[in-house]
Amino acid sequence: MPETVLADTPASQAPVPRPKRTALLGGRVPMARLRDLALVPAIVVIAIVGQIVNPVFLQADNLINVLQTMSEIALLVLAQTMILIVKKMDLSLESTMGLAPGIAAWFVVPAAGHGLGFLSGGWAIPVTLAMGLLIGAVNALLIIRFGLNGFIVTLGMLIVVRGVLTGVSGGQTFFQLPESMLYLGTAQWLGMPVSIWVCLILFAVAIVVLGWTSFGRSLYAIGGNVEAAKAAGIRTDRVLWIVIVTGSLLAALAGLMLSGRLASVASAQGNGYIFTVFAAAVIGGISLNGGKGTMFGAFSGILLLFMIQNVLTLAGVPAQWIGALNGLIILVALTISRITGGKVQE
Repeated sequence: MPETVLADTPASQAPVPRPKRTALLGGRVPMARLRDLALVPAIVVIAIVGQIVNPVFLQADNLINVLQTMSEIALLVLAQTMILIVKKMDLSLESTMGLAPGIAAWFVVPAAGHGLGFLSGGWAIPVTLAMGLLIGAVNALLIIRFGLNGFIVTLGMLIVVRGVLTGVSGGQTFFQLPESMLYLGTAQWLGMPVSIWVCLILFAVAIVVLGWTSFGRSLYAIGGNVEAAKAAGIRTDRVLWIVIVTGSLLAALAGLMLSGRLASVASAQGNGYIFTVFAAAVIGGISLNGGKGTMFGAFSGILLLFMIQNVLTLAGVPAQWIGALNGLIILVALTISRITGGKVQE
């Protein structure tokens, strides 16, 4: 029997059911499961354990130190989360974190600091961000325009970028950085390092954008089903370009923050960070299959990992064992987070 349509409601204008707002803070998981808050009990437990292990743990100086050392890699987590939501991934973020400030240092640092010194210090930040944009644009071009596999493209880019940094630095560390490169790592606002403020502000913006804007909804739509997203009128290629390039830009900014805190740019800066980035994202509920997860969950994941690392350090665990224990904790936390989320990761 043909479908009956009311006379005053033309078929072409029949109301389309709107998707329900399904999660706390703009996520895509049912409220009843409270997926966004799944790691909060674990964070509270670690805080209590840390205070028992060493009374220094909950002191303001220690907590600020944890947040500051976390802030740089947290920006990589933010970037990777956006990219994972659209069902892509970027392995080159860690090397971008090194090369972008490395090229800037190479241009502005005098010969005594292993640089060329032909640009003034004021160019450091623009050059750093421009390098991030360039790397992201090349990645996006190869992935979107040429349809190449994102994993292979960004793996190749990681190797290329890491090699370029080693080449321009000669395997040495750039130092005598200009004030412009030190600011984000050394300055304070209201008694707290600028890097922490930058991290918190960017995550807050990301939570709002992903949860409460049409652009954020388009990311989830693309990650869920790109063909359906196209059919719905979403300009998928443009959204993917924005996400991939923004991710590299955030990695460059993270590199600037790390370089400022350390007052140097090492030839190996960022190496190995990508493993922690993926661990934090997945523990925080970000699906590798795209279309699921929230920025609040991702932030909780990286915070939990750094709190655990700090507790182990305060407990006097030998540095040689911290890596292995971190890996074990990641597996345990991932299992627990999946149980509390009510679903095992596919």
